[in-house]
Amino acid sequence: MLSRRHLMMAGAALMAVGDAQAATPAKGFVTVRDGHLTLDGKPYRFVGANLWYGAWLGSPGKTGDRARLGRELDRLKALGVTNLRVLGAGERSPAKVAIDPTFRGPGEDYDQDLLTGLDVLLAQMAQRGMKAVIYLNNFWDWSGGMPAYLRWTGNGDWFQQGDPAHPWPEFADYSARFYGDAKAQVLFQNYVRALVTRTNGVTGKAYRDDPTIMAWQLANEPRPGGSEAFGVANLPTYYRWIAETSAFIKALDRRHLVSTGSEGDMGCLQREACVVEAHKPVSIDYLTLHVWPNNWNWIDFKDQPATYAAGEAKCRDYIARHVALAKGLGKPLVIEEFGLIRDDRAFTPGALATFKDRFYGMVFDTALADMKAGGPIAGTNFWAWNGEARAAHPDAWFKMGDQAYVGDPPQEEQGLFGVFDADVSTLEIIREHAEAVDAL
Repeated sequence: MLSRRHLMMAGAALMAVGDAQAATPAKGFVTVRDGHLTLDGKPYRFVGANLWYGAWLGSPGKTGDRARLGRELDRLKALGVTNLRVLGAGERSPAKVAIDPTFRGPGEDYDQDLLTGLDVLLAQMAQRGMKAVIYLNNFWDWSGGMPAYLRWTGNGDWFQQGDPAHPWPEFADYSARFYGDAKAQVLFQNYVRALVTRTNGVTGKAYRDDPTIMAWQLANEPRPGGSEAFGVANLPTYYRWIAETSAFIKALDRRHLVSTGSEGDMGCLQREACVVEAHKPVSIDYLTLHVWPNNWNWIDFKDQPATYAAGEAKCRDYIARHVALAKGLGKPLVIEEFGLIRDDRAFTPGALATFKDRFYGMVFDTALADMKAGGPIAGTNFWAWNGEARAAHPDAWFKMGDQAYVGDPPQEEQGLFGVFDADVSTLEIIREHAEAVDAL
């Protein structure tokens, strides 16, 4: 955790950088004006996707497949997708469902192949007029994440998510120790500094001068904890970490936006006040929202037809409540993750997706209506793009060493929520929504 002295220094640097760049034209950079995202003086609205594995495809190492990366970006561009949320971090972990390789280990041994892969991804996106949101950590251990840092610093006994010896919410409480671990923060800030101040080896452009990047994001789904007992006591530390880390990033890079990566109140001890407090800092530019009705037991995995209508109503209310919070804060809102399973929990590309398509339509229609009304919603990023990849094993579970990456992370069946290039009906819904947003 940054000390008060370091925070004051970061704040001073933030002001100095801001003063220096205020006179510099920010052409091509996404900014915030009057509670809305803007780009070159016009409203910035988008249809986006999650492509966490983009740097892995761009890598010159064993995971690399630049030909596939180009094909996937072309497919997304053809659909009207212009914004990608990508993983710019990953920590070496013994978790059985963790990806490998990762961006870093416990020292300063950053993986140059993956860093180059991120360079390639950004260069390829720039050629297609796309914007990137890069998240810098993960609350979950499928990419190492916060638990990996705790393991490196010896903060408690490490265990992986889903360990039956540590039932929920033990994992969430454990991962949330990260915010208050001073040693972990030093390791994390060192990586953040290295990445944010990096120069792209493909384009020769410094990351902080690259308008392809829309925003840096603190983490994927950072939560203050899982249980009331731990989480409530941890809230001050959680809020402080958000304020200090976002100020730290802004001190390094004043041009780009910064966001939290929060799910909304479902990831904030189901407290709207937690969402508000987490997004109050001036160094947090917009709110984020994730909508997961299956995972939250609003729509039953095993009986989607009977539970869909009531679950959809909860999702509508969830979005509406967070739109109101964004308005109250005077900041934009991005629905940056949402997903639903196919009929009968099928993982097969092209399988029937009756309720999934209905859910996508609801999220898109809600976002479009808010955009038309001048509301805070700027865009959506569905979870996630599977593209041409397919599960490597009959049971659809990821195994260590697999390289046919899909949008569903290793902790889930490959095809559970992601969108394949063969999912014709879902692709058409995305395309139609993109056309409607573009028409605005």
